[in-house]
Amino acid sequence: MLDPKLFRQELDELVEKLKWRGYAFDVDQYQSLENRRKSLQEQTEELQALRNRISKEIGIAKSKNENVKDLMHKVSTLGDEIKLRRSVLSEVQSELQAVLSEIPNQAHESVPLGMDEESNIEVRQWGSKREVDFTFRDHVDLGESLGMMDYGLASKLSGSRFVVLSGSLAGLHRALAQFMLDTHIRDHGYCEVNVPLLVNQNTLFGTGQLPKFEEDQFKTPEDPPLYLIPTAEVPLTNSVAARIVEDSELPMRLVAHTACFRREAGSYGRDTRGMIRQHQFEKVELVHAVRPDESYDALEIMTGHAETILQKLELPYRVITLCTGDMGFAASKTYDIEVWLPSQQLYREISSCSNTEDFQARRMKARWRNPATGKPELLHTLNGSGVAVGRALIGVMENYQNEDGSITIPEVLRPYMHGKTRLKK
Repeated sequence: MLDPKLFRQELDELVEKLKWRGYAFDVDQYQSLENRRKSLQEQTEELQALRNRISKEIGIAKSKNENVKDLMHKVSTLGDEIKLRRSVLSEVQSELQAVLSEIPNQAHESVPLGMDEESNIEVRQWGSKREVDFTFRDHVDLGESLGMMDYGLASKLSGSRFVVLSGSLAGLHRALAQFMLDTHIRDHGYCEVNVPLLVNQNTLFGTGQLPKFEEDQFKTPEDPPLYLIPTAEVPLTNSVAARIVEDSELPMRLVAHTACFRREAGSYGRDTRGMIRQHQFEKVELVHAVRPDESYDALEIMTGHAETILQKLELPYRVITLCTGDMGFAASKTYDIEVWLPSQQLYREISSCSNTEDFQARRMKARWRNPATGKPELLHTLNGSGVAVGRALIGVMENYQNEDGSITIPEVLRPYMHGKTRLKK
């Protein structure tokens, strides 16, 4: 959530910035709720002060053996009125909290202004696009011709937007995840964490998926429900929720390989072919918790860690800075890494690395103890894919395909594939 001071001190500027995030802030609604909150709080405090004064009068009167019946009645009446005001105040505060919890993060000053992907800015490209004397096939044709990718069986088992991988292709998918974990743990100093795949409402609220993106979540029927995680960012980041982290623990780098689950409620008709956009997929997720003045350096470092995976796999890619209107809800700045898919002659997203500054920390009450002051302060959190396993598989299949439909296994993955050099039917 945003700092409440922004609404009191920089409201006009904030409203303008939120427009570039594609969010129309209802100032009248906010001010009406805030005025009611202030009024009720002042009234409650005045009534409490009055009750305290009368309670003191009762004590003095009793010491003088005076009749305190009327004063006692007044204190009782005030108690009932205070209780009622507190109840109404709580309702208004909850309503105000609900409004504020759906407001996206502010964009960092370095983020380009724009409302959609047309305003994103390319930062760099890496690698050479392969040239061949045959027509590139997409991953679906390749996987099905190998007899190792079955959408018909997945549809029978689960429905649309699922896939069954088998044989060496399933092994390649597993090898990719293991290779990513090993690289981030061994080379980049991450701590591996095995996290639950089901989380509660507070956990999803902490990272910003609730309440705004309720329809994108798979959940259980209990009340309250549990939710299947949309990404390991959710449990990893919440590992610092409601904590005061000591300075010696920072910077904190966490990594997890999990299945992820998304309803893809807003993507009807998009990427219906293949593994690009599925209800269940796997990612190796990176999360940083850092001192506030180090978070933008951490964003560059994290993005570099994700790029290392694609460089080791020798997959061509580019890095882009997302504009204000194309960023995720909690992000203050985001780099997308897009892998080259020759069948589409397009770069497609394979990782998204974001700095959320203190936006998630405020929702989670995640703090660190500043040694300079000895006081707790909000820390900064970052998250990124290091990288999406299924999309990495697509990138390998398409970029390493051969004319006969076989797929050469990248050299760095061969130790994970028992020395196998090629996938073939």
